[in-house]
Amino acid sequence: MKKFTIKTLAFILVTFGLIALAAVGLRMLNKTAVDTSYPLKYEKEINAAAEKYGVDKALIFAVIKTESDFDPDARSHAGAIGLMQIVPDTFTWMQTYYKDENSYDFDDLYDPALNIDYGAEVLSVLLEMYEAEETAVCAYNAGLGHVNDWLADTEYSDDGKTLKKIPFKESENYVRLVERNKSIYNKLYFDKKQ
Repeated sequence: MKKFTIKTLAFILVTFGLIALAAVGLRMLNKTAVDTSYPLKYEKEINAAAEKYGVDKALIFAVIKTESDFDPDARSHAGAIGLMQIVPDTFTWMQTYYKDENSYDFDDLYDPALNIDYGAEVLSVLLEMYEAEETAVCAYNAGLGHVNDWLADTEYSDDGKTLKKIPFKESENYVRLVERNKSIYNKLYFDKKQ
């Protein structure tokens, strides 16, 4: 049997200590990467809008993550602005049919709280219109006109209520990404049953 010297024992202890420290460091680094990639920014505003409109907060987080990656100053090539990337036509539609007050200008949607309120209400309206969440999310991206046309076409819908195929690749990818981000938000923060 080999005898260990104090020097050898110290080396072994230091080596195992460094390995343990590295494991803790990697775990902390991974948590930081997750927190950065899937943040809970604007949580207060999102929770308020989710409760006000009856929309799953994980879905709101997922739409914001997908649309703007939490950049309140985001502006798309199509003219959509803010966290939830609302386009002028949608803003006008919401102002005309769903909002009591018409005191906001389109550029006011750069305000995170207002943008989240409008975006969550749009999601609420779409979720009421369409049975399947994926169809509502598709309409958020592609617009009501396109989705209604696709639902009426047997090439894209068997039942007139759900889409079996989305003809716009961008919208198909968008729906997939929102649903993936929603699932990740649920696993990270909201599904505490595990």
